[in-house]
Amino acid sequence: MADGPGGVSEDKLLGGRVVLRQPVQGFRAAIDPVLLAAAVPAMPGQSVLELGTGTGAAAFCLARRVPGLRVTGLDQQRELVRIAAENAVLNGLERQMEFMVGDLLQPPSRLAPNSFDHVMANPPYLEAGAATLPPGVARARAVGEGAADLGVWIRFALSMVRLRGSITFIHRADRLDALLAALTGRVGEIVVFPLWPGDDKPAKRLLVRARSGIWTPLKLSPGLVLHGPDGKFTVAAEAVLREAAALPL
Repeated sequence: MADGPGGVSEDKLLGGRVVLRQPVQGFRAAIDPVLLAAAVPAMPGQSVLELGTGTGAAAFCLARRVPGLRVTGLDQQRELVRIAAENAVLNGLERQMEFMVGDLLQPPSRLAPNSFDHVMANPPYLEAGAATLPPGVARARAVGEGAADLGVWIRFALSMVRLRGSITFIHRADRLDALLAALTGRVGEIVVFPLWPGDDKPAKRLLVRARSGIWTPLKLSPGLVLHGPDGKFTVAAEAVLREAAALPL
């Protein structure tokens, strides 16, 4: 359902478990936020911060999978935050979710350091100055780094998570070196989880999760094959995308 070419559409995630209103134009949530939410090892009653939450797709998917979470979403685009708050009401989750406007370089004062059990993010994947950004301000902000580069995102996530808490990022596979460089020596229990488009195809996306104050070695996971030879989602991918299953990082 859509309000028009410049309006807001109403879409569904997790097999209809999440209703998501989002702008028709600009950046639109696909499967990345669903996969991100599936990788966060949250437990009922814990707190989660999502950086660059947009209209809240990952936040709502996680809240649907894990009951009783307290989820906070941060985004610099005021209009997206407004829609995310509306989505919280639409999904009946307004009592356990809060969305706020803020920049990683100048965060809201009410975001207390080391106060979240988990932090997750789907940051802009184009390195600043290294690629041509797509047209449109909203989409360019969503996919292209600004003053806050990937290192800033990771450092901010680490500043917000509690000791032994987790941070989880989804990103392009060709930025793995930058992700690991920003994490190494600061956290441990790093898990790299490739998302394979199909058998015998190189990964384009990957999930990286780490824990604060834990110093076990890095693990390269077998990952998840998303599509079978027929182009349809695999049974394992369907379980995550439609049935709200967790990913076994």
